[in-house]
Formats: sequence, structure tokens, C-alpha cells
Amino acid sequence: MTTFAEPAATVPAAAPASATPADLLARLRAAVAAHPARTAVHAADGSLDFAALDRRTAALAAALRARGVRRGDKVGVHLARTLDLPVALLAVWRAGAAYVPLDPAYPAERISFMAADAGLAAVVSAEAAPPVPAGVPVLRPDATSGATVADADDFVPDPLDSAYVIYTSGSTGRPKGVEVPHGAVADLAAGLEQAGAYRPEPSVVAWNASVSFDASVQQWIRICRGDTLVVVDDARRADPARLAALLAEHAVTDLDLTPSHWQLLREQLTGAAVPRLFMGGEPVPERTWRELADGGIDAFNLYGPTECTVDAITAPITGPGPHLGEPLAGVRVHLLDERLRPVTGAGEVGELYLAGPGLAHGYAGQPGLTAGRFVADPFATAPGARMYRTGDQARRSAEGLLEYVGRVDRQVKLRGFRIELGEVEHALAALDGVTAAAVTVHEPAPGDTRLAAYVTGPAVAPGSTAPASTAPAELLAELRRTLPAHLVPATVTVLEAMPLTPNGKVDHRALPVPAAGAAPEAVGGGVAEQVAEVWRTVLGVPEVLPADDFLSLGGHSLAALRVVHLLRRKLNVELQLRHLLDAADLAAFTEAVQRAAAAGPAAARPALTARRPAVR
Repeated sequence: MTTFAEPAATVPAAAPASATPADLLARLRAAVAAHPARTAVHAADGSLDFAALDRRTAALAAALRARGVRRGDKVGVHLARTLDLPVALLAVWRAGAAYVPLDPAYPAERISFMAADAGLAAVVSAEAAPPVPAGVPVLRPDATSGATVADADDFVPDPLDSAYVIYTSGSTGRPKGVEVPHGAVADLAAGLEQAGAYRPEPSVVAWNASVSFDASVQQWIRICRGDTLVVVDDARRADPARLAALLAEHAVTDLDLTPSHWQLLREQLTGAAVPRLFMGGEPVPERTWRELADGGIDAFNLYGPTECTVDAITAPITGPGPHLGEPLAGVRVHLLDERLRPVTGAGEVGELYLAGPGLAHGYAGQPGLTAGRFVADPFATAPGARMYRTGDQARRSAEGLLEYVGRVDRQVKLRGFRIELGEVEHALAALDGVTAAAVTVHEPAPGDTRLAAYVTGPAVAPGSTAPASTAPAELLAELRRTLPAHLVPATVTVLEAMPLTPNGKVDHRALPVPAAGAAPEAVGGGVAEQVAEVWRTVLGVPEVLPADDFLSLGGHSLAALRVVHLLRRKLNVELQLRHLLDAADLAAFTEAVQRAAAAGPAAARPALTARRPAVR
């Protein structure tokens, strides 16, 4: 349980909306000076108070400077979710550089591309030889130098200095790095404080999102205002029971997650104190909104693209159905038609454009792409002002509420991940034996959306007399070597030809339902048949075999959680995620379920309980 030294303490104050917010390093120094013994970070490998955090970040910052890192440089952070991660991010800032997250779970080829594209001055990694270009210095997170730490303490970022570069999916097949300045990050924290999303008293914040995604920024920077950060490691992120136990262990008051993740976690929190929920990454369904609003759960809906520094619009999840809410302080929202004219009528659909100090610099090294998305703001009073074209469609309800409608392009959000379908298509089309590729979104079961790929191949591969291989399993295996897991389709269907529109483009609406699986092999009745039925439902396949592997059938972490959730309800058994992840195939998992059923029914759970704010 986290204990604060002074129960009546408040976090270092943010600037009023009319003033430039204090930079986060200055706020961190204030927190260290005011409460050095307060717990700053909890992680699976230990804890740090603010004094220890200050010492470690200053030492690593000095080591980075000793290796030549200077103001304006970019430093890769290639670390797992341990105490080292927040230490490294803050050290990069204190050295004057911008951090570039390099998720160790990503394929080596993608990490290498991002590192080269960003032009890294150094990399912080626990590995001796991370997959980065030759010549880039690699420092361990516990690195020190003979230099004093005063250099790190003296650095004060300009609001226009870059704070981080996060790579997002690119429609041309090339990931693009969004470069965000320090001033925009400071504005984000101040805006959420002024909107009431952040409480004035110290909070305990779960860091749930991957550092490779912009949602992580809103979570980990809370440490700079004196909040305690609980780093959720990958094993507990993937297991609702273990995550719920972690939240209770550290009395977490604030939790950021997607609506999809909430549906899998909510049962584990039944009867427990529910933290304040920050929901983003995908639209909040009507059913979820009503559950939270009617149940008195303290929750906020957050909307904003990476290019506008995580969050730009927020709303408490109360009152009528789902809506985006109101802009944060300083954010200007325009709802425009194709000719950039304001859309004012109730129910009329327009595209959202965002302006204000939260805008990113643009896409690192891609001025043309930047100019196409960050356009001149014709409504601004100051010359040279820009606005970002989000690609999101919205409308005003009869009550004046801003409601999300959809996209104007082929970008999708799955399980909180932002995905350009074009990037997946480019990767597929580059594989041997593929002449054309298309990717769309398929929903085999309500609420379970996934990527479905379609390919065509030549009768004979170039330069060969043998047919080219377009076996779906082989294509998926090749994709896993180059793409992160969230970009790999669940299925690949081989077609003789792509359906086309009258103007010769792929008709995505005419693509067939993803390819069916192999002919069925008998699966035993009783519990075995119910387990198989849940697999068929969740995976969206007509049949499953005892030797089938869950991941090979297109399963992912949230699908696995859904299997466990459905079987717990259907069979009333105490089943955990590890039972599925540890099983080699359907037969082994079925045996684990049968053992759980033989052990007796699951304990009944009481209703959800909202956690009320409390100063600790």
C-alpha cells in the first residue's frame, strides 16, 4: 500500500490557462524537493522514492551527455516495463534530448528501421547489442560517468524542444515518426488538470499502455506532478485477475484503458474499489457508457490523435449517450466540410480539425506528409497558425454534443491500436508469391474485430517453373518477422482475383468472409464441446481441431481474455488466462478446463464499487 508523507499535500500547481504551463522537468524538481521520501515508482522489480528517482535519472542523464548526447538529439529507449523505463525516459529529457521508444517486443527489422529513420544519437538498453544501426552508442539504464550530475539539473527545455518521437502506422507502408515538443506535453498535463480529470491531491496512477503508443505519455508523465506511478508489466497487463490484484495492492486511483480492455477487466473488479477510469483508444460503446454512468463509476472519455499530443477533448462519462466532450484549455476544434467551411447544423457530418499549442511539430523527416496533414488555420488570429486534419468524422447532436461518426480514410483502431490498412497491404504485397493484397476489418463475433487479409498470386513465380507459395500460414509467418503483432492479420484468404469497382480499384465491400478452416475432427462432448464452441465463437472459425494452436488460428491477447471470460461464465469455473496461454493446443487447454471444473464452482462476486477520491 502506498503511503504519502503528508496527507494534505497537493501536487505542484499547473499554470492557469492564460499562462504558459510550467515544463514537466521543473515540476518534477519541485516534487522531489517537496516530498523526497514519497514513493515515485512501483514496478515488478522494486520501488523508488522521489529522491532515488532523482539520483538515478540525473546519473543516466550525465552518462548520456558524456557519450555526446546534446540538446535536440534523439535517444532510443529499448527497455522492458521495469523501474528502468521511467528512469530512462526522464534521463533522456534531462540530457536535453527527445526519447524514441523501441519496444523490445517488436521485430528486429522494425526496430532497426525506426532507429535509422530517427537518426539516434544513442540508445538506452539492457541488451548489449539491440537491433540498431552500427555506430550508435548503447548505454545500460544503470550507466554512470565521471561527469557531475549538475549538467542534467541545469537543463531547462524550451517549449519548442522535441520531447519524444513515437512511430505510428503509415498508409504508404512506411511507419512515420510523430515529433512532439515539450510545450505540448506540458499543455496536456495542465489541460487535464484544468478539466478536472487529474485531481489536485496526489494520486496513484497505473501505467497500462505500451510506451510505443501515445496513450502512455498521459500516464507516465503523472510522475512529474508528484503522483505515484505503478508500472504494469506485460504479464499482469494480459491477465485481468493479476491486474486487478495489482490495482488493489497499490491502491491505484487512476487507470487508463480501452473500452475493450474494460469489458475483460470489469468482472475481476466486481466488489472491489474501481479506480477513476480514463477511456481512450477507441469509441466507448453505448452499453459501456450506460454501465459506467448508471453505476456511478468515476470515468472520463478521452479523445485525441497522436499528432495532437494524446488528448485534445474530454468528457466525464455521465448523462446522455457517448460523446467526445469539450476541448482542453487552448485547444480549438473545427468541424468542417470538404471546402473547409464550418458545419453548423445539428446532425450534419463534418471532419474534425484541431488547433492550438498541443500540435506536434509534424512527421520527422517527412515535410511533404507533414504539410498535407498540418494545414494553415484560416480561423486563427495569429499568422502562421496550423491545424491538424484528423481524418475523423463527427457531428453535433440536437443537444449540441460532439459525437464521433467514423473515418474519412482507411485508418482503423483495433484494441486501442492505430492501424493504417495500407501498411499491412504493402507488407503483404512485398512477399514472394503475392501479386495483389487487400486488408479489411472482420467481426466474427460482436465486439471482436480483427484484420482479415486477401491475396492473389501468379500461377508461376517469376524466374521459376514451380507455382509460387501463397499458403496462408507461410505468409503470416513472414509477416510476423517484419510487423508488430497488432499489424499481423488474423486470417489470409487466397483469391483467384480481387473484386474491383467500376473504376478498377479493389472493392473492399465485395471481399468474401475470411477463409474457413480445415474439415472438422470430432471433439468430445460435454466440457470439451463447450470449450471448442467458445473457440469457434471467439476466433470466428467454423471448426477447430484438438491439435489447433490458439495463436495460429488468429488469437490475440484480448481474444484469449474473452475465451477465459466466456468459459468462466458458461461453466462457472475458476479459470485464469495462464491456462490458455500455457496450453500447447485445444486438447491441452480442454484438459485444463476440465481440471478447473472438477475443482468446483467459482465464488460468487458482488457488484462493482466506485472508488471515491481519497488523499493517501
